[in-house]
Amino acid sequence: MKQRPLVWYALCWIAGYALGYVFQPAWLGWEVSLTGAALICGLAVWNPPFGGWLLRGTLVAAVAAGVYAAYDRSNQSVIPEAWEESERQFKVRIVSPVQVDGDRASFQAKLLDKEGESLQVNIRLLKLEEKEIALGWKRGDVAELAGTLRKPGEARNFGGFDYRRYLRLQKVHWQLTVKGLAAQQVLPPAADDWGWWLPLRWNDAVRSKLADKVDQLFPEEQAGFMKGMLVGLTDDLDPQQFERFSKLGLTHIIAISGLNVAIFLACLLWIMRRFGMTKETYLLTSIALMPFYVLITGASPSIVRAGLMAMVALYAAYRNRLKDGLHITLLAAVAMLLWEPYYLMDVSFQLSFLVTIGLILGVPYMNRLLPIQKSSLKDAVSITVTAQLISFPISIYYFSQFSLLSLAANLVLVPVFSMLIMPGGTAALLLGLVWPAAGKLLAWLIIQVNHYLFVAIEWLAGWDLFQTIWPKPSPLWIVLYYLLLTLSAIGAVEWLEQTREGETPQPKLQTAKEMPAFFNWRPVHLCMISFLCFSSLLFYGYGYPRWTGSGLVQFLDVGQGDSIMIQTPVSRMTLLVDGGGTLSFRKAGEEWKERKDPYEVGRKLLVPLLKQRGVQRIDYLIMTHQDMDHVGGLQAVLEHIPVSRLVFNGTLKPTDAVEKLFETALAKGTQLISAQAGDRLEADELTKLMFLHPFGTEAGESEAIRIEKEQNESSLVFLMEMGRTRWLFTGDMDAAAEKQVLERWSGISSILTENLDVLKVAHHGSKSSTSDEWLKMLQPRNAVISAGVNNLYGHPNPLVVERLATSGASLFRTDQQGEIQMRVSEGKIEVRTKLAGAP
Repeated sequence: MKQRPLVWYALCWIAGYALGYVFQPAWLGWEVSLTGAALICGLAVWNPPFGGWLLRGTLVAAVAAGVYAAYDRSNQSVIPEAWEESERQFKVRIVSPVQVDGDRASFQAKLLDKEGESLQVNIRLLKLEEKEIALGWKRGDVAELAGTLRKPGEARNFGGFDYRRYLRLQKVHWQLTVKGLAAQQVLPPAADDWGWWLPLRWNDAVRSKLADKVDQLFPEEQAGFMKGMLVGLTDDLDPQQFERFSKLGLTHIIAISGLNVAIFLACLLWIMRRFGMTKETYLLTSIALMPFYVLITGASPSIVRAGLMAMVALYAAYRNRLKDGLHITLLAAVAMLLWEPYYLMDVSFQLSFLVTIGLILGVPYMNRLLPIQKSSLKDAVSITVTAQLISFPISIYYFSQFSLLSLAANLVLVPVFSMLIMPGGTAALLLGLVWPAAGKLLAWLIIQVNHYLFVAIEWLAGWDLFQTIWPKPSPLWIVLYYLLLTLSAIGAVEWLEQTREGETPQPKLQTAKEMPAFFNWRPVHLCMISFLCFSSLLFYGYGYPRWTGSGLVQFLDVGQGDSIMIQTPVSRMTLLVDGGGTLSFRKAGEEWKERKDPYEVGRKLLVPLLKQRGVQRIDYLIMTHQDMDHVGGLQAVLEHIPVSRLVFNGTLKPTDAVEKLFETALAKGTQLISAQAGDRLEADELTKLMFLHPFGTEAGESEAIRIEKEQNESSLVFLMEMGRTRWLFTGDMDAAAEKQVLERWSGISSILTENLDVLKVAHHGSKSSTSDEWLKMLQPRNAVISAGVNNLYGHPNPLVVERLATSGASLFRTDQQGEIQMRVSEGKIEVRTKLAGAP
């Protein structure tokens, strides 16, 4: 605190922002900030005899908390709520690059009235000609648009992606949905029209030209990657390629970050030195060029951080005052947070600063621990290991996965990208602008290296054995992780150094006279206890979901489809019933509407949710039938999460997607089980499943898997008993199947005559099922309908809803309440829903 006061007060400022984000009482605001600032000024006159640093830090945190709370409270819309879902005409200015993907054009715009409020504009393009028109729009254009104003969608599953919050952090509160361009007009700005958007418009043009040149120099399968690395444009990056990089923890190579700034500066300084420039000249030149590089590469939080740090460091070197990187890092952090407090919630900002601070503080300790003689190799290993340790908790918090190959992949591959591909690619790009032939030749060399590296990454990413899935940790867990990691490192270094010197270990924290013998720890004790606690914390974080002790049934909101996750109370098995799916209705000749990375419910929603909840293996994947709204998302599940057994209805729907699903299951070693009426599954002593439908083949008929295009009438129907509660899951069975089930089971062992606690209503509440006779027999206490919001089929049908109300069942609907979770404990069911509106 005395030697580095700036570090202390910067950390207090950041902590104050965090407190303002977590706790926002009504009284927190500018008044608190002004009061705290006045008290800080008072302390400049009166210096307390002790604890002054703590008091000042507390006041700084209070000032920061008030600033954040006031800033966040001011982030409100001025558009009347009555405008929601109304068709209106708006005149706006486009303030972001226009993204055209398939049949959709999207951008952010500011109203030319209503205090310039920002809107997220999504335009559905109806003709190929409209797509060509939209491709010509640019930042700064003025548009007159007629569309419907809506609130952005909020998270519909617990822990799911909250698009409304995401846009709010960009100060956007409304979406404008526009259909077609027939009634729309978009014009470029007038010659005398200018604003802050004008230099960004020019910058977009430069970036677009550079991207076009990359497309000319590199093949399609590499161009997206090179544009991401060199220009910060990731729109054309192959989703599968990005996924492989993500699995190995290599996405920082693609995303412009501090690594790119360091390489850019190193190349720039090397060139200027070769031209004989003086130290003062090349330092000032580098400072002047850095803002342009930040803009050209997209100005993401990580690149802004690196650019600011580089400029401060270069100026400090110019003034011969380059002493402390920690000061520079935190000065850049506070400057960015003063400019935009919402950076605090940005994952790239968090990772960028945490890793940078971790490297500054941790690499010296790691160097002292590593038994490597060659300094260059020791530095490389030390930097890689430290970066992995520091980024680990943030990575699993946001992405819920970690590859055990990440350390080796970063250690081996990052130097190749940083020392060869990025400098070579940059040189090829610049040469290609002035001397196309030379640029093409150099690009050819980079293409060859890229090819082998991509093959290596694909091979490494395919080793599922090394992929680990982590449940989302709590903030307290993350704090304890960094604390115990620090204590372990300090203890290990002191213990190792004493061992090397052959000294007798002496007390380090307190003398024997000052503290009881129990606390008279030596470095070996500190190291061992810290490491033991650190290991226990990792074990707890990895296995925590298995210790909850109660059964849980989660009806996930996957839109117009079904997906239900069941976790058993004793064995903690995970059963997944169906996986939702995205339906496509493309016609011949509409290929231009296809998007580069279309929304797929399994990859975008289901797999992230399962990983976030710590599902490391699915014991039973129950596929009620093979329609796409039930199995479409399971392809991604099989590719990303180990599945022990797949239970299906003994049929095969002859489509490419279903055949690929079964092929993937077999390739992954998943056991296929054909179920029929009468089969039983005992997950544990409190959880038993009995299949009621479909019925087996008649005597003499073949039991081979049969081809069946229409799957609803063959849906798996099963009764689950969990902790003295009874549940019936029905797939998409129709009224005819209901009648067959009643005829077969209603008189046998009271299977259907006992009261039912929960009925999963068949076929999303379609009128073709859930008959009066069915409900009269089951008498369910609760009923759950899984249906999409404003779906095209009108599910659930009003008649079915009326029948359920007449039967006395409490009705839960995912289209109205989002995810529905039911926890079973001691024979009772506790219900919670993601959205309001539970009965």
